[in-house]
Amino acid sequence: MQNQAQPAPADHNLAADLATRAGALLISTRDQLTAEGADKYTIKAEGDRQSHVWLMEQLAQARPDDAVLSEEATADEIHNSKRLSTNRVWIVDPLDGTREYGEGRADWAVHVALAIDGKPVCGAVALPSLGLTFATAEPPTLVPAPETPRVIVSRSRPPAEALAVARALNAQLVEMGSAGAKTMAIIRGEADIYAHSGGQYEWDSAAPVAVALAAGLHCSRLDGSELLYNRENPYLPDLIISRPEHAEAAIAAASGHGTA
Repeated sequence: MQNQAQPAPADHNLAADLATRAGALLISTRDQLTAEGADKYTIKAEGDRQSHVWLMEQLAQARPDDAVLSEEATADEIHNSKRLSTNRVWIVDPLDGTREYGEGRADWAVHVALAIDGKPVCGAVALPSLGLTFATAEPPTLVPAPETPRVIVSRSRPPAEALAVARALNAQLVEMGSAGAKTMAIIRGEADIYAHSGGQYEWDSAAPVAVALAAGLHCSRLDGSELLYNRENPYLPDLIISRPEHAEAAIAAASGHGTA
């Protein structure tokens, strides 16, 4: 049985392995369905389904005593008593960025995280189209920051808070897809701040936050309060992930707008 208080090295390694292998499954699935002439809606739905089924099977075998919260879980599974009565829960997003995946883009991800006592203590984010996995097993090192900060925004609906941060810091805007890809862009040196409002769930951010914290980034709610996981309602409407040198100014700008 796993240590209930702290993640074991094997937990970190398991997160990295599962995210990487689920990503490989998704690449294979997309390639096969594309060759068969499937449309983007079929591709993203089938990829999401296959990745979820595979991850649930693997976690049931590797960590039978732990609970699991997945984006693709049923309402009963989300609210089941085992998850809410244990201090160890795996939080997974089998395919973060389904639209990007279905469109054949590269900015999608697989998230696998372990939260203990509500805190995302280990995790991995795979960027399969880039052949990369970032994980707490081997925390990534931040590259030097550029002179002009860069704020990540969604391609379709840039939140007012992110635009306010960009104005306050005289930052450039960078458009990108999934939450995992956005957070990893900061670690990769492609951006500096990711501010989100308007709705996410725990599976959207648990793994990215785990990896970001391990890399030394600031992670919090938009008002600067702590991000907590494995709550009864998994809705987590806002967050900010930033290089530490920009965190204070970014929170001040973002929190001035408020959030739901």
